[in-house]
Amino acid sequence: MAPRLQLEKAAWRWAETVRPEEVSQEHIETAYRIWLEPCIRGVCRRNCKGNPNCLVGIGEHIWLGEIDENSFHNIDDPNCERRKKNSFVGLTNLGATCYVNTFLQVWFLNLELRQALYLCPSTCSDYRLGDGIQKEKDYEPQTICEHLQYLFALLQNSNRRYIDPSGFVKALGLDTGQQQDAQEFSKLFMSLLEDTLSKQKNPDVRNIVQQQFCGEYAYVTVCNQCGRESKLLSKFYELELNIQGHKQLTDCISEFLKEEKLEGDNRYFCENCQSKQNATRKIRLLSLPCTLNLQLMRFVFDRQTGHKKKLNTYIGFSEILDMEPYVEHKGGSYVYELSAVLIHRGVSAYSGHYIAHVKDPQSGEWYKFNDEDIEKMEGKKLQLGIEEDLAEPSKSQTRKPKCGKGTHCSRNAYMLVYRLQTQEKPNTTVQVPAFLQELVDRDNSKFEEWCIEMAEMRKQSVDKGKAKHEEVKELYQRLPAGAEPYEFVSLEWLQKWLDESTPTKPIDNHACLCSHDKLHPDKISIMKRISEYAADIFYSRYGGGPRLTVKALCKECVVERCRVLRLKNQLNEDYKTVNNLLKVAVKGNDGFWVGKSSLRSWRQLALEQLDEQDGDAEQSNGKMNGSTLNKDESKEERKEEEEELNFNEDILCPHGELCISENERRLVSKEAWSKLQQYFPKAPEFPSYKECCSQCKILEREGEENEALHKMIANEQKTSLPNLFQDKNRPCLSNWPEDTDVLYIVSQFFVEEWRKFVRKPARCSPVSSVGNSALLCPHGGLMFTFASMTKEDSKLIALIWPSEWQMIQKLFVVDHVIKITRIEVGDVNPSETQYISEPKLCPECREGLLCQQQRDLREYTQATIYVHKVVDNKKVMKDSAPELNVSSSETEEDKEEAKPDGEKDPDFNQIMHAFSVAPFDQNLSIDGKILSDDCATLGTLGVIPESVILLKADEPIADYAAMDDVMQGKDEFVLGICWLGVRRRWDFTYWSVSIQCFYF
Repeated sequence: MAPRLQLEKAAWRWAETVRPEEVSQEHIETAYRIWLEPCIRGVCRRNCKGNPNCLVGIGEHIWLGEIDENSFHNIDDPNCERRKKNSFVGLTNLGATCYVNTFLQVWFLNLELRQALYLCPSTCSDYRLGDGIQKEKDYEPQTICEHLQYLFALLQNSNRRYIDPSGFVKALGLDTGQQQDAQEFSKLFMSLLEDTLSKQKNPDVRNIVQQQFCGEYAYVTVCNQCGRESKLLSKFYELELNIQGHKQLTDCISEFLKEEKLEGDNRYFCENCQSKQNATRKIRLLSLPCTLNLQLMRFVFDRQTGHKKKLNTYIGFSEILDMEPYVEHKGGSYVYELSAVLIHRGVSAYSGHYIAHVKDPQSGEWYKFNDEDIEKMEGKKLQLGIEEDLAEPSKSQTRKPKCGKGTHCSRNAYMLVYRLQTQEKPNTTVQVPAFLQELVDRDNSKFEEWCIEMAEMRKQSVDKGKAKHEEVKELYQRLPAGAEPYEFVSLEWLQKWLDESTPTKPIDNHACLCSHDKLHPDKISIMKRISEYAADIFYSRYGGGPRLTVKALCKECVVERCRVLRLKNQLNEDYKTVNNLLKVAVKGNDGFWVGKSSLRSWRQLALEQLDEQDGDAEQSNGKMNGSTLNKDESKEERKEEEEELNFNEDILCPHGELCISENERRLVSKEAWSKLQQYFPKAPEFPSYKECCSQCKILEREGEENEALHKMIANEQKTSLPNLFQDKNRPCLSNWPEDTDVLYIVSQFFVEEWRKFVRKPARCSPVSSVGNSALLCPHGGLMFTFASMTKEDSKLIALIWPSEWQMIQKLFVVDHVIKITRIEVGDVNPSETQYISEPKLCPECREGLLCQQQRDLREYTQATIYVHKVVDNKKVMKDSAPELNVSSSETEEDKEEAKPDGEKDPDFNQIMHAFSVAPFDQNLSIDGKILSDDCATLGTLGVIPESVILLKADEPIADYAAMDDVMQGKDEFVLGICWLGVRRRWDFTYWSVSIQCFYF
């Protein structure tokens, strides 16, 4: 079939030779494309929107062949959510809780910990009735132990493929949308669990955390002079191992235990020698736990960026770890077996994904726990797999070292869990307590009910789909209309009828109607012509309307469209004709006035007007399947269209008459005007004998008179006050003139407005009043002291000589007289001089004005504060750093002590980036005062807008590990500018300031 535009032209080609009054039924049917040939399946590749008889490619291909029953529904098989035989249960990722899921699976597979938690007494007696649990109540754990009990019971005996840990996560108060530090979470939760279980009476429950995870080491310092040893005992639940510069786990352990020399400024004070002595310090392992957690410190603090970064160093580790060489007391059993590897996939320390490889202690098989998905490793071997391919962001991948039998290498492992090796195999069978098993059974029953419900829904969808299949196969064959009676239905509705994923709605043809409530000819591209038989079935089954039969073909719209098309075709010829007529001079009074702007653009205006007529007809009924144009939007569009000038409206005056300016209009002949009037029948008509607007003539005359009057007034005032106008020979309060004892005061604003008028009297209005009330308070008192008028307030006032004041009183209305009088007091020679204002100063209002000025100085919104870096006390000018911004809109005094929920701390590491100085190396001062108070505000420190803060940088500390330890404290690392854990809340925390950085 021909393209859509070709079909459009062919449908209206007859309009070139047929006048609007000659349009017949045959022309109407041609415009509606009634007799176009229908398309054939297999020949037409897609639906022809320009052909209402094309019923190919509307979605029928889905139904005309053999159909798979699974295509009738979008419900997954509920058995896919069922736990597989001899497999573990997964955990739902609630957004960013994968790190929690990995630790839960590791702790669950610690059989001793699980057994101890099952022995912990529960407070669920409120849910029990006799020997069972009340069915009408949902079990809600009250403590962390109860949450963990219930989770472990579900992980052990649930029929689901995965369970939801949201109750446990909510009880811990974790943000499901923000990924926390996994290593820190492990420490904090173990501490919380130990504290919770310490209140239990059963020693097997009370001491389980210490028995499983707690070891002991000692910090030993030995004096080189006297050999005295000083020990500090400490318990540990995991060993934090530095991996920088190492390739093997054993090297990391050796570095952790290596001896450190205390010399020079770092010497040790020996109590035996009673003086500082050289010494050695190291860590000695005294006892090791059954479960040894080794934290690989992959996340370290980067001084250049001020954030943590991930180290993607390969670390090798073996499945068997002999710790005997590292402990102080030999002879015990210190051989450990690898039981879990926790992996962080990703290049950033603040994002990524956590998974866990855990060994089943009963079967000895390895499993990969990835939230809901659990994969069993083949051959009872640990296989890290593709996890090692996701850490390197660059194209050049770091080559993985070769690993021998029983050893592994990883650049993503951040925690290794080893279990103490025993001779006998663990045959511990952990039994779920009866009350927990009853809760699990109830959950399993709900799951089974859900599976039955989903299966029933699938069956209903299949039955419904089969019925729809039969309906489509029957009706699609009867859709083509041919020569029999026909109706029109929207293509969109037919496509939705054939769409299996959406329910079929009633037929809505309102969007296709013209202003005469018939089928609009321009909407035929989105309509399809179907048989009356098929239409009857559609309306009987689905309802809707209005029905568009052969009577819905709109003759009025076809005639109007014919007229518009003929005018468009005639436009170019008429344009040439009008241009030739404009070259002929107009004789007598037969001409018509036309705006010059309208003449320049009349062809474009005519074309736009013809297009608008088509567009208005298309949008005459803007409803499409229940959607309507917004009333406010349509009003705004209509208002904008009305504001645009139509043809010949450019010579209309505000009163709707002919404008008085002949420069904006031109006289054209009667023949030219008749041609233009064919395209613009509603344009305002002004014959050459038409008089201009009488009101505009009066206003023009008055304007000329007013302009002359203003010039005369300006010239008189300029002559009367020449020095005030030219700002010459002005008195000064700080140097009082000798020839007068009185000076008058007016507002500087009055003087400036008066000078504008005198310079441009035709454009500015004359100044009538002095307006001295602006200088007075509501009580009528003066707002300025004599001293302030000589300094900061001198820009607000203008001093007037007595002779000038007499002239001002004649020329202007004086609302208030303000003057300063000089008097001599006392008989002593020389006498004391005093200056008295009239009216007198109002002390209360003056004090209020000063307070407001001080508050304005504390307004930090969009203010600027400068930071200058001093390098070796030398002024070395360099390019300024980029401008740095943080946002807020409140003043300092309006802020509360605590920040509102959800407000983020500004990134003050921008200052660090500007100067390459880490936050903890920054020493800031202003006017010689060190800014070190962590509780002070900007105002109390004297930091106001436009202040200059000096920055001096300390030498960087080389101990990255110590720096990382300091920065790990959450409560301390709140803001970007800090000294090793000391917060500076005053550092631009709450205000919108622009920080500009420069080098000195």
